[in-house]
Amino acid sequence: MNTSTSNVADSPEFVKATFDKVASHLIPFLFICYIVAFLDRVNVGFAKLQMAGDLQFTDAIYGFGAGIFFIGYFIFEVPSNIILEKVGARIWIARIMISWGIISSAFMFTDDIYWGSLASMFNCTDSEFTFYVLRFLLGVCEAGFFPGIILYLTYWFPSSRRTKVVALFMTAIAISNVIGAPVSGAIMQYMQGMGGLRGWEWLFLLEGIPSVIVGCLVFVLLPDGPRQAPWLNDREKEFIAHQVELDDAGKEELGKGHGLWDAFSDYRVWCLALVYFSGVVCFYAINFWMPTIIQELGVDKKDFLKVGLLSMIPWGISAVFMVSWGSHSDKTGERRWHVAGSLLIGVAGLVGLALVGHAPIPSLIALTLVASGTLGFVSTFWSLPTAFLSGTAAAAGIAFVNSVGNLGGHFGPDLIGRIRTLSGGASEAAFWALAAIAVVGAVITLLLPKTQKKLS
Repeated sequence: MNTSTSNVADSPEFVKATFDKVASHLIPFLFICYIVAFLDRVNVGFAKLQMAGDLQFTDAIYGFGAGIFFIGYFIFEVPSNIILEKVGARIWIARIMISWGIISSAFMFTDDIYWGSLASMFNCTDSEFTFYVLRFLLGVCEAGFFPGIILYLTYWFPSSRRTKVVALFMTAIAISNVIGAPVSGAIMQYMQGMGGLRGWEWLFLLEGIPSVIVGCLVFVLLPDGPRQAPWLNDREKEFIAHQVELDDAGKEELGKGHGLWDAFSDYRVWCLALVYFSGVVCFYAINFWMPTIIQELGVDKKDFLKVGLLSMIPWGISAVFMVSWGSHSDKTGERRWHVAGSLLIGVAGLVGLALVGHAPIPSLIALTLVASGTLGFVSTFWSLPTAFLSGTAAAAGIAFVNSVGNLGGHFGPDLIGRIRTLSGGASEAAFWALAAIAVVGAVITLLLPKTQKKLS
């Protein structure tokens, strides 16, 4: 590193200005990317309110179909992230977004594709089989997006600054629901029958298009790393590169691995995959079923907009919580208790849902606790694996933890669907089961060995 870079690096004003500059250029754009990503992933929760009746889907069919997304996601997650590291973020993230936008819009044809004997082999109707196939393909196409972004942020921010940045980026999960819930409800309610299409068909068509558009913008606007950023000067580029190099070097005492095998030979990676699984099980179970849970609080079966507006409450509060939670974790330098504590907040909400029945206000409070706890969890969790992995090990390790963890996205919705089908529509047993899984995740987190350096 040259002398000028060292002098500039010693200036707190320059450090703050440089990282603020990076954040202001990257985070809003990545935020938009994640909003459209998450909207396409979970809008099936709203479509279910109408689609299930039209296509005669039981709760078990919906729960399995919603969750099978994560099987395709799991299979292709690690290869996708390794490819991203090799070919660059710009090309690969653009490919991911464009392909998933096309598949998302294709859900409008769920009732129009005929499989014949192929569907019969799996004891499915044509529409049921199409639903499963498209959900699986959506997972295949989206695989690598989230861990790719987490990896991408390690190119720009050292670990001491990354949790707050990740939390800001991941507020897109909450905001996509805050925005998407009323929009989805309005589309289904007011576009029903327009142009000969049902409301849920319009929902999939209209909400898939933004992903394709934003994907094209990624190809044009997103730099692969600091050295390719036209909005940074040479000093800033060198400073950021040096900070990231120092951060990587600082992982040595934690057993840093660079290679592919290093990710899979470190038992902490496997433990963290189990922890992430426990949080994701709860998050997607509630996310995919929240519209149904809210509708059952006494909302008219055709008032989809009201369901959307009520859904904004838990997600809006959780957006504020996850940013403040991530900021507090960065300020204190503490990670494990923030991860475990957020899981326990989710547990409190799940227990509340199991106890309050269909009482509207207590149920909304409980849903807010679950949403806040699980979002606080995902915003702080990624500070743990990125603290001791770098290079190809980081690409593979992050993708592995995310892919194994996201299998919880299959089991969570499927668990609620099967229990509701067996119990005549009751969900209480599922809430208790989900709470127990989250407790296990919190305990493993607190028992983990050191995954971060002590701050001086």
